[in-house]
Amino acid sequence: MPIDTPIDMPIELQTAIADLRNYLRPDQRKMSYWQDGEMAVSAVPGAGKSTGMATLAAIAILEHNLNRNHQLIIVTFTRAAANNIRSKVNQKLAELLREPRLARTFQTAFIANTLHGLAFSIAGSHRELAGFSENETKIISESQKLRLVRLAIAEWIRNYPQQYNHLIAGRSFDGEESERLRRQTVLRTDILPSLALEIISTAKSSQLLPQNLQEQGEILETGAGLYETYNKLLKAEQAIDYDDMIIGSLRVLENPTARQLWQERTFAVFEDEAQDSSPLQTQLLKQLATKSDNNANNSTNLVRVGDPNQAINSTFTTADPSFFAAFCQRAKQVVTIAQAGRSCMEIINAANYVLDWVNTSYYAQSREKPFLAQHITPVGDANPSALGLGLEIQFPEDIDQTMAVIKQRIINLLAEDANLAIAILVRNHNQGKYIYRYLSDLKDTQDIKVYDVEDRDRSLKIPKEMLGILQFIERPHSPDNLKACLQILLDRQLIKPQDFNALASLPEQFLYPTPLDRPFHPQSQIAQSICRSLLRSRMELPLYNLIAFIALTLNYNQGELATADKLSDRLRQELVGTYNIANLLSTLQEIVLSEKFEVIEIENPENQYTQPAQVTIISLHKSKGLDWDVVFIPFMDERICPGKPYIPEPVKFLGDFNLPEVARMQMRALINQEELPDSNSAWLHAQTLKQFEEFRLLYMGMTRPKRLLHISASTKAPFSWNNLDSKSQFKPCPAIAQLAQKFPQSVVPCSHLN
Repeated sequence: MPIDTPIDMPIELQTAIADLRNYLRPDQRKMSYWQDGEMAVSAVPGAGKSTGMATLAAIAILEHNLNRNHQLIIVTFTRAAANNIRSKVNQKLAELLREPRLARTFQTAFIANTLHGLAFSIAGSHRELAGFSENETKIISESQKLRLVRLAIAEWIRNYPQQYNHLIAGRSFDGEESERLRRQTVLRTDILPSLALEIISTAKSSQLLPQNLQEQGEILETGAGLYETYNKLLKAEQAIDYDDMIIGSLRVLENPTARQLWQERTFAVFEDEAQDSSPLQTQLLKQLATKSDNNANNSTNLVRVGDPNQAINSTFTTADPSFFAAFCQRAKQVVTIAQAGRSCMEIINAANYVLDWVNTSYYAQSREKPFLAQHITPVGDANPSALGLGLEIQFPEDIDQTMAVIKQRIINLLAEDANLAIAILVRNHNQGKYIYRYLSDLKDTQDIKVYDVEDRDRSLKIPKEMLGILQFIERPHSPDNLKACLQILLDRQLIKPQDFNALASLPEQFLYPTPLDRPFHPQSQIAQSICRSLLRSRMELPLYNLIAFIALTLNYNQGELATADKLSDRLRQELVGTYNIANLLSTLQEIVLSEKFEVIEIENPENQYTQPAQVTIISLHKSKGLDWDVVFIPFMDERICPGKPYIPEPVKFLGDFNLPEVARMQMRALINQEELPDSNSAWLHAQTLKQFEEFRLLYMGMTRPKRLLHISASTKAPFSWNNLDSKSQFKPCPAIAQLAQKFPQSVVPCSHLN
C-alpha cells in the first residue's frame, strides 16, 4: 500500500500547524517534520519528548486525514502513560482545529495503548490464528503466574528427582539431614521460583521453546524442565500469560490475510519509552508499521522515541537498552533532542558530569558502556533559576543526621516559598518507611503535608499478607507457609533478618521446641513468640475476628487498618452462613489472584505525587517521568549505588553466584548466538550490567528536580534496611564522591544547612 501524502488543507489549518511547529524547540521541530519511514528519536531527560510526540501525532492525523479505518497507533509502557499521551494529542488537535466539536471527530483517528493492550486486541480478534483454543480466554495475573510456577516446581521435583537431588547436593554436602531439609526449603521457596520466572519470561520474549534450552548446560536444562511443566499447567487451566499474548499476536500477523488487514488499518506506529522494549515487542510493532506495495517493496512507518540513559528496568524485565541503541544506529532518520528546559544549569552540569565520569571509570571497562554519550543542553531563558546553590552535596555521619538535616531544610525551604513541590527519592521501601516515620510530625508541628507513595503500595499488599498469615495458621507445619509468614513479619519490620530457611526446615522444632533442642538465637525467639501468638488466636478468637487481630499484630497504620476492616467486611458478606477456615482461605485467595481489591485511602492519592506545598516520598523507579522543584536523594552510599555483588549465605551451597542471574546471562548469549558463558563469568557479567543500571537510576533521579538537587551519603548506614540497628561503615557512591571533587562549592557541611 503506498504511503499517504498530505491532503489539501485550508490555509488556516496550514498556518496553525506552522505556528505549532515554530512553538517547538529546534530539535522537537525536526521530529515534527516526519512524513514516513523509520525514525529514531533519542531524547535527554526533560527534553519534552511527550510534547514532541503528541504534536507530531496531531499533525500527522490532520495532514494524512486519518480516521477510525486508517489509524495512528501510539504505544506506551504503562496505562497511565497511555492516558497522558492520549490527553496531549487531543489537546493539540483542539489547538490546531480551534473548534472542540471538529477536534472530537478525529479522536478515533488514533489509538494510545500499552503494548500488551495492543497485543490483546490483535490476538483476541483472531483467536485461532493466535494459536489459542476457544476455551483459553483467561489471562493470568502475576500472582496467578507465581502460583502456577510453584505447582510446576512441585511436579518437576517429582518428575526429575535426579536433577533435584543433584541441586541439593550442590557443594560441601555431608548428607546431614537438617542441612538437606534446609537446602530443600531454599530451593523450593526461593531459588527455583526465581529461576523459573526468569527462564519463562526471557524464553517466551525471545520465542524460545523448552527444547531450545536442552543440552545447554545444567542451569538452562533445569529451567527447560520448569518451563515445559509450567506451560502444561497453563494449558490445563485454559489460560495464557502476557508473554503468550505477544507471541499470539505475532502468529496472527504471520497470516498474509490478517497481516494485510491490520497493516491497512495502521498508518504508522509511534512508540514511547522505546529503551524498555524487548526484541519480540519491537518485532510486533515493526510488523504493524510495515506497508507493502504491488512491487513487493516494503516501507515501515515506525517512530521510536526513548532515552537509553534512562533504561532502568533491564535487570528485572526482558528489556535491553542495547536494542534501542542499535535501532538508533540503523534508522535513516535520527533526531537527537538534547535541549531540556526542566532543570537549572547546576543540576544539568552535575548530571552531565556523572554520565561522563561513569563512562570513563573503572565500572565501564567492558565492551558495553553504561551510558550513551549524550549531554543535556539548556534551552536558555526557559530553564529555571537555581534555588540556593542549585546543587547540594552532603556527607552526614549517619542516617539520623541525614534526616535531621533534610527535615530542617524542608522547613526552611517551605517557609521561604510555601508553594514548592518537594520529593524525597528512595531506593527501597524500607528507606521510605524510615523517612516517613521521621517526618510524620511535620503536619502537626509545621502544617507540612507528607505523602508516602510507598505506604499506599504497602496497603495494596494487605490481602496477600492476610492470606499468607492465615495459611500459616491453618497449616503451621508447612515449611513454605512458615517461611512466608516470617517474610511478612520481616517486611513489616517486626523481626530482624535471620536464616528463615533453617527455621522453616523444621517447623515443629522451631514453634514448640523440647527441652532437649538447642536454644534459638534471641532474634529467632521473638519470631517464635509472634508465630505462637498467631497460632493461639485461632483457638482463642472467633474466626471472623482473626483479620482484625492479624492487622494489629502486623502493626498496621490508620489507613491499613481501615483497608483490613474493608477486607473483613467483604469476606463476611461473601461467606454468609459458610464462614469457615477453608472457605475463608479460598475466597481470600481468589481476591489475591484476581487483584481486584481497592485499598481505602485516608486522602485521595490522585494527582498527589507532584503537588505544591507537599513532601512526596517516592521510589527512584516510580519517579521516572515526574519532576519537582526540589528533590532530595539520601543514603547514596556505595552499597546502594552501584552496589556490590552479594550472594545470600543460604544459597551459597550451589556456588558463588545467583542462579537466576546466571540463567539470564546464559540465555542472552544463546539468543545472540554467542558462546555460552560458564556460571562464574555469567555472574560477573550480570553484576556489571546491574551496576550500569544503578548508575542510570541515579542519573535519572538527578534529573527530576527543577531548581534544587540535594544528594547525600551517610558514613554509617544499615547493612540491611530491614534491620536499622546493625549499622556499618560505608564509602559514598563513587559517582557522588567524584561529583563533590568536581563541584567543591556544592559540598555543604551539615550544620550550614540548618
